[in-house]
Amino acid sequence: MAALFTGKVLMANREKDEVETERELGRALENKVLLLYFGSGQCPRCRQFSPLLKDFFLRLTDEFYVERASQLVLVYVSRDETEEQQSAFLKTMPKRWLALPFRDAFKRELELRFAVSEVPAVVVLKPNGEVIVGNAVEEIRRMGPACFRNWQEAAELVDRNFLLAEDFDNQTRRSITDPIRRLKYELKKTTEEKNKEKKEEGEESS
Repeated sequence: MAALFTGKVLMANREKDEVETERELGRALENKVLLLYFGSGQCPRCRQFSPLLKDFFLRLTDEFYVERASQLVLVYVSRDETEEQQSAFLKTMPKRWLALPFRDAFKRELELRFAVSEVPAVVVLKPNGEVIVGNAVEEIRRMGPACFRNWQEAAELVDRNFLLAEDFDNQTRRSITDPIRRLKYELKKTTEEKNKEKKEEGEESS
């Protein structure tokens, strides 16, 4: 996925840091589902959708909700009218979001490449750049974080550690009894083996 942004600069949200070297881009983008969010802080439809997308993203990446952040990265592709408007909008969004610099002409190239004609639009991409969903806005509205499982399978990610907090709690509760069950199994197995040995010894002596 870093290949899509080769030679480009991505900004870390609310920070002055730039993610621009091949190594940094690789670490930030590879083996992840990539969301390209085309939007604007001034667009009425975007103002309705952006809080949903924010919650969607946090529920998949924030430690309050998940034991481990999902393999998901979002790049904001702005249609804001000014750099100040873009900055003001991003300040209300998660810190993990990345963004193209306001004056980067690559925004227009991405719009043409993925046939984005109106906002909001969320293009979902595999790590290799193939499109999973051309515009996932309605899917996110309808399914919430559950749709990430479908994208994850479609992307064939190497690491499949996707655990919602409640799933992790359930797994923890189940795993507490695992050592006990294993111990019982080992004891049963040992007892059976000893009985078998005694039986064999008895048969030999007779």
